[in-house]
Amino acid sequence: MESKFFSLFLALGVTGAFSVTAQEKEIKLPPQATEFYEPVVQVVTPGSENHLPPADAIVLFNGNNLDAWVSEKDGSFPKWEVKDGVFTVVAKTGGIKTKEVFGDVQVHIEWRSPSVVKGDGQGRGNSGFFLMGKYELQILDSYDNKTYSNGQAASIYKQHPPLANVMRPPGEWNTYDAVFTAPRFDSKGMLISPARITVFHNGVLVQNNVTLHGPTQYIGIPHYVAHDEQLPFHIQDHGNPVSFRNIWARKLD
Repeated sequence: MESKFFSLFLALGVTGAFSVTAQEKEIKLPPQATEFYEPVVQVVTPGSENHLPPADAIVLFNGNNLDAWVSEKDGSFPKWEVKDGVFTVVAKTGGIKTKEVFGDVQVHIEWRSPSVVKGDGQGRGNSGFFLMGKYELQILDSYDNKTYSNGQAASIYKQHPPLANVMRPPGEWNTYDAVFTAPRFDSKGMLISPARITVFHNGVLVQNNVTLHGPTQYIGIPHYVAHDEQLPFHIQDHGNPVSFRNIWARKLD
């Protein structure tokens, strides 16, 4: 028995000595061994303030017009109102979508629910921002407004509730900053990797690199069906006069 313990002790000692020796050799590497200079990091000039678009951003609303958007119904020019640097949903005219298409993307959105509160739950200050026209980041007046958790503001609609309710009062501006990774499909249309998203609402982390289970479904369980690598953003007409300003995006793919 003693010889077995001695053999085990000897083996552990040899292994430990080898490990220490390997670590000592690694420590002796010159610092240059773990430094690299390529690829050279791209220089991007930031906006004059953090909420303003950086130099490489695609500006989707400049405060003047909706030239970057079309009606999602028929591709015609949007019928939403543009006034004083803001555009507002006109009920029953239909949603709008970007002319530009996006896959992996960073996007900044500023939105405001009506100052005059009408309705409750999902009927109050409701819209939605759809990445790739399929994956909804919910827009809703969730200030002292009870509804289902995975349907309130900053939820990934019917999938992930936000980590916190960071709503400002009705009539005040809210900000979303999101980083979206598009899903990948193989040549046969099989899912390789699902979509993921991180969202900050008014500067607070509310979605932490969550996995999307498929495109947004109002009824039923979401599931993936292969689609294009890049698709337009959509903004929903849910019948409420929600307003928007300062929308820009940076392509990451």
